[in-house]
Amino acid sequence: MPAPRFTIWTNAALAPAPSARLQAALASGGHRLLVSPHASASVLAAGAADPLLAEADIAFGQPDPAACRELARLRWIALTSAGYTRYDNEETKDALRERGALLTNASSVFAEPCAQHALAMMLALSRQLPASLAEQLGDRGWKYFEHRAGSRLLNGQTVLLLSYGAIAKRLVELLAPFGMKFYALRRRAYSESGVHVIPEEKLSAVLPLADHIVNVLPENEATQNFVNARRLALVKPGACFYNIGRGATVDERALIEALENGRLGGAYLDVFATEPLPPSSPLWTTKNCWLTPHTAGGRVDQDDALADHFLGNFERFVAGHRAALRDLVPL
Repeated sequence: MPAPRFTIWTNAALAPAPSARLQAALASGGHRLLVSPHASASVLAAGAADPLLAEADIAFGQPDPAACRELARLRWIALTSAGYTRYDNEETKDALRERGALLTNASSVFAEPCAQHALAMMLALSRQLPASLAEQLGDRGWKYFEHRAGSRLLNGQTVLLLSYGAIAKRLVELLAPFGMKFYALRRRAYSESGVHVIPEEKLSAVLPLADHIVNVLPENEATQNFVNARRLALVKPGACFYNIGRGATVDERALIEALENGRLGGAYLDVFATEPLPPSSPLWTTKNCWLTPHTAGGRVDQDDALADHFLGNFERFVAGHRAALRDLVPL
């Protein structure tokens, strides 16, 4: 019996080489690729409605969520981002479940760069690198004693991970040589080697223990302003906070207050409630607050990695191994 032939729609504007490789691989199997006229190079950009999507069995990129719910022909939505906030609602999940459709993200593409970015943030704050850079760009005061006295070792410190998916797991691996203690918040607590996985009701008891709090929470109704004034009041004085999850999960006013009053020793933020972060935002000038412009997932080979990720999953899909797709999102 011949293998089924599929129509794949995409609005991912990949670089020329990976784009050509994707097209050639699909064409060699007799499959059809439809490229949306509204393609975008940003994996964060919401996709516009596109009539071409109605012809597709598979959507690769950032398809319009309303169309994903309505188009019964769509059997698999392969997102090009690790986050899936636009699809993380019961209306969309119910529609996909009812017709047996699949949803995957690209978390394994972005786990490595995000974890390395978080590691860089933690080392930078521990070793006083932002303060030294500010001195170089400022009064060049040669604060020898201050920076040496403020430099810390990661060895033996405690890390609290807010959420425990692919990024957090890779970060634990990168931090393992420092002999740190790890706690991880997850809705379903379970045994994990080397990591104390805790439910939300235990969070208040663990917050005062953490030297580093790394937020990798997704954005949904349950996580809006999850990091709030009440929880920040429980952190160990001088602890550092990092956000590579989603900006809406943090009450930014409460975070600013915790930094200004010295409760937090520092914060390194890659995501924000409003992006791009407005020049008028007080976060730009908040004491001991350091920013990157949502670049934690950046990697020079991003488009190659996304094409490889999709094609690997596509082989499994064509072979009927649906449960073996990488980065399946539970529905």
